[in-house]
Amino acid sequence: MQVHLIDGTYELFRAFFGAPSALSPEGIEVGATRALARSLLLLIRKEAATHVAVAFDTVIESFRNELFEGYKTGEGIEPSLHQQFALAEQVSRALGFVTWSMHEFEADDALATAAHRFGEVPQVERVLICTPDKDLCQCVQGTRIISQDRRRGTILDAEGVREKFGVPPQSIPDWLALVGDSADGIPGIPKWGAKSSATVLSAYPHLEQIPQDPSQWTVSPRGAKGLSASLEAHRQDALLYRKLATLRTDVPLQEDLHALEYQGADRSALTELCERLGDTRLLERVPRFKEV
Repeated sequence: MQVHLIDGTYELFRAFFGAPSALSPEGIEVGATRALARSLLLLIRKEAATHVAVAFDTVIESFRNELFEGYKTGEGIEPSLHQQFALAEQVSRALGFVTWSMHEFEADDALATAAHRFGEVPQVERVLICTPDKDLCQCVQGTRIISQDRRRGTILDAEGVREKFGVPPQSIPDWLALVGDSADGIPGIPKWGAKSSATVLSAYPHLEQIPQDPSQWTVSPRGAKGLSASLEAHRQDALLYRKLATLRTDVPLQEDLHALEYQGADRSALTELCERLGDTRLLERVPRFKEV
C-alpha cells in the first residue's frame, strides 16, 4: 500500500500559471481549478493511487507570521488565483479526496504530520509527498517516505536529498536557515550560499554543532573566517530561521489510514460544481462515484 500526500496549494499555483485561462458561466476565472481537478483525477486513473489526501493553505498566513514579520503572506497573489482557493478545496472534496484546510498551520505542516503518522504504519510500503518544495525534503526517510515531483516525474529518497542539497534530510531546516528560502520569506545568513552551507553541515548537521572558532572546523569551505563571523553575528537569526523552516508533525488531523482510501466522487456535489465551473465533461473523467 502507498499513501499519496498532495500539496494542493502548489498544484493550484502550478495550474494557474501553466493551464489555459477559462471563465465560468458567471464570468469568473476558473482555469486553475479545472486543471487541478484533472490533475487530481490522474492520481486514480493513471497513477493507481489508492490512499490520498490533499492539503491546502486556506489562508497563506500561519503561526509563523507571529514569529517573524518578514514571513510570507498572501500579499501580491493574483486576485484571479486567490479567488479560486475556496473553490479548489470544494472540488477536491467533491472528487472524493480527504482534504485538509489549513488556517493556523500550513499545508506543509499537514503533509509533514501525515507523512510522520502514516510512515509508521506497518502495512504502508511507501509514502509519497507530492511536491517539489525544498522544505518537505526534511520529511524524507530512506526509501519509505519520499518526495515526488509529479510535473517532472522525479522522486527523491534520502540519498537523493543528499545528492541534491549536499545534506541529509534532517539537516534541511538548518540548510534553509543558512541559505534562505525566498518562497517563504526567509532571508538566510549573509555570505552563506548553498555550497558553503552544504560543506559545513556535512560535518556539523545542526547549527548548534558548528564550532564558533573556524580553525576548529574539520571542513574548509571557501571564506571560512567570513562565514564564521557572519554566523556568529546572526546566530540567533539563524536559529529563528530554522524554527520557521522546521515543519510541524503535530497538526491535529482527524483521519486515519482507512479514511484516506479513495471511495469515489460525490456525484451530486461534483455535478453542481461542474456546472459552476462550466465544465460538465469533467464528470466523464471520474473513475467511480460513491454509493449512495
